[in-house]
Amino acid sequence: MDYRSYKTIFVNDKSATKEWVLIDATDLVLGRLASRIALVLRGKNKANFTPHTDCGDNVIVINAEKVRLTGNKLTDKVYIRHTGYPGGQRFSTPKEILQRKPVALIEEAVRGMLPKNRLGAQMFRNLHVYAGAEHKHEAQKPRTIKLNEI
Repeated sequence: MDYRSYKTIFVNDKSATKEWVLIDATDLVLGRLASRIALVLRGKNKANFTPHTDCGDNVIVINAEKVRLTGNKLTDKVYIRHTGYPGGQRFSTPKEILQRKPVALIEEAVRGMLPKNRLGAQMFRNLHVYAGAEHKHEAQKPRTIKLNEI
């Protein structure tokens, strides 16, 4: 048997087949949703996954304001950020974030599950989150998937 014919195939930017995927976040648990979105953005659901290349799909998430948190996380969980000024530490709960900017809740959960480097930043640009059911990517003909189909 000729073993030289079996070569490992690496996907690069030109050979990656990127699709558009639509996920409805209505009544889905935030952490489970974010982990599945990160998996699709990374491309780990594909047979030709390459860890050092952006080979994942473009993901559109609609109905971000209808996402669900289990237990008392809606009021007890605390997100911490800093303004950069002395004494500028700010605290907010998911309930406050959902009222003010529901898109940020899903974006921050997914960003934390992607690699912390330039490749992760590039993958994060393929995520498009919308608070309502309307989105502006109809021309790309996104394929609707369920959370358990990934």
